[in-house]
Amino acid sequence: MKDKIQKENQKEKRILRKGKDKKKEKIEKMQEKEIKETEINKKKITKAKIKAIANRFFNSIGFPILIGILLFLKTIFFYLNTISILEPIDKGTILGTIAFIATLTWMISVFLSNRGRIVVTIGVDIIISILLLADNLYHAYSSSILSIAQIMNLQYGEEIMSTLPMLVRVKHLLYFIDIIIVCILLFTKILKIEKKKNLAIKYKIIKVILGVGVTILFFYMDKFYISLAKEDPFNKDKQVKKSTIYGYHISDIENTINIKNQAKYDTKEELMADYEKLKREYDEKYSETNYDLKGYIKGKNVIILQLESIQNFVINKKINGKEITPNLNKFINENIEITNMFMQSYSSTADSEFSSITSLYPMENGMSYSRYYTNAYDNIFTMFENEGYTTSYMHGNYGYFWNRGNVYKAFGVQNIELKDSFADTSEDINGYLSDELLYTQAVEKLKNYNKPFMSYIVSASSHTPFYLLGLEDKSKVSINVGKYENTFLGCYLEAVNYADYAFGIFIEKLKETDLYDDTVILLYGDHNGMDMYNEHLENFLKETDPNLTDTDIKLNYIRVACGMKIPGMEHIKIEKPVSKLDIKPTFAYLIDGNPGFSLGTNIFGRKDFICLNNERIVTSRYYFDEKWYRIKDGAEINIEELPQDERELLEDYYEKMRRELDISISISINDLLK
Repeated sequence: MKDKIQKENQKEKRILRKGKDKKKEKIEKMQEKEIKETEINKKKITKAKIKAIANRFFNSIGFPILIGILLFLKTIFFYLNTISILEPIDKGTILGTIAFIATLTWMISVFLSNRGRIVVTIGVDIIISILLLADNLYHAYSSSILSIAQIMNLQYGEEIMSTLPMLVRVKHLLYFIDIIIVCILLFTKILKIEKKKNLAIKYKIIKVILGVGVTILFFYMDKFYISLAKEDPFNKDKQVKKSTIYGYHISDIENTINIKNQAKYDTKEELMADYEKLKREYDEKYSETNYDLKGYIKGKNVIILQLESIQNFVINKKINGKEITPNLNKFINENIEITNMFMQSYSSTADSEFSSITSLYPMENGMSYSRYYTNAYDNIFTMFENEGYTTSYMHGNYGYFWNRGNVYKAFGVQNIELKDSFADTSEDINGYLSDELLYTQAVEKLKNYNKPFMSYIVSASSHTPFYLLGLEDKSKVSINVGKYENTFLGCYLEAVNYADYAFGIFIEKLKETDLYDDTVILLYGDHNGMDMYNEHLENFLKETDPNLTDTDIKLNYIRVACGMKIPGMEHIKIEKPVSKLDIKPTFAYLIDGNPGFSLGTNIFGRKDFICLNNERIVTSRYYFDEKWYRIKDGAEINIEELPQDERELLEDYYEKMRRELDISISISINDLLK
């Protein structure tokens, strides 16, 4: 009985203990729940506080100030990626940039309501970010800054757009990361634009006074920086350094609207007086020639062949044991090798054509062909026609592209052979008639022309983006680019190799039709293909020149392939600097014709310097790019430390460069040769 009672008591105790445990567990769960709810509430309160603080900041002048700081950082990022790649950013550029952004930010802050301030701030951020990216990419594409005048060339945008995939980098997202974040926060309604109460009258008056003061300062500053930009009318990099990217664009817009203000000469009489003085100086110094070739090719056929994007660094070079340009190498090494032909403009194929045809500097960005094509120019086609030649121009694209149909009619070309005049257009490469089809059909046309003929032929298969899209037989690319496969350089080398293959077909066809032996052929690259500071290109160049300098890189960028065949002449090498401006006067000398108005000189003469339309100068020993550099070792030169005669020579080069550019731009803007 006693055991039974004890068992019952133990059972009751266990039940009581279980009850207590359950109660305790329930209390603990309730406490746990309360703690979690407290934590959740705290988080909600914290999130609400953060959201409230963020919205308070977003709806205050702190937001445009923050965006202003970010725009400043984006602008510095732009400078580091373009203008100041290898040198410190000028302090004046930084201070000017701060001044522009600060005054713009302040004007937005004081003049606009809260809603207007936020909308305009985001809009300005988007516009400036797009502008900086566009400038960045265009500078990578052409080593030049965009101009408002290029709006006129939007119909040719595919030329640049096709290259974009090879220019865009992940780092370029930095231009838009803040915009993306703000848009996400607005879309998710974390940030909201609030309607603010109107300010008291006295605060409105203070805001207006401050706003007017800053606006006056802004426009005064604009005027100051525009004046700095005008000190170097032909050098965009220098304009940006002096007046900031914003001062440059404001100045550029003003110059585009009032473009005639850029012309130094208003009348033909003024122009001719300075031109004739310049030519007399050139005749006195450089009229003697190293070879007696005056009239040597009179009556011979002439082909001028402009090769798309063929730079000089590929000539006589191998990759993985195979020549990149075997046919061009053979042609150049058997004939006249011109090792220092320089492009005239950091711009388009059309600019190269303009320079070689007129012996004038082009208006940058293709404007010579899109805007000034109706001007009167002393051109190479008329010069040959006056000597009894049949003239023609051939290109594998349609006449609307770079306005070539109208341009070559204006030049008076007798036979304009564009894409729609070729019977076989079955193979397009990157939208152009393939070089092989162009050359094969060009020879058929040439053999039917009255002799002698002069034909200007422009190839296109080695055009950016160098993918050779449309090439049916890939075996025509005979090189293996190895470690450069699928890189910008690798694609470029393959495109050049195909262009060389097609050139070999052209030479064979000329020989088959008995045209080769009696024909003068000048070939040259129109402009760069590779961007200046491409990492793979630098590595490729260092394989043959371990001591590569920055000056070497810059000269490599503007130096194009060039060679010339003159029947009866053996191989010679011309190493002095020459340019596209020299082509027309050289042929005038060779056919004993009248070169007309020409700023270039005879390639076979002794002039030892050339100029580009952005204030660069190349001499036999020195290179000028804002400062003078010795080509041999790339060292910067202080001309004040040079012997007097050498210093005066460099100063004379610079003075003549400015005179030539002033003369050329005045002719284009004011049509002074009509």
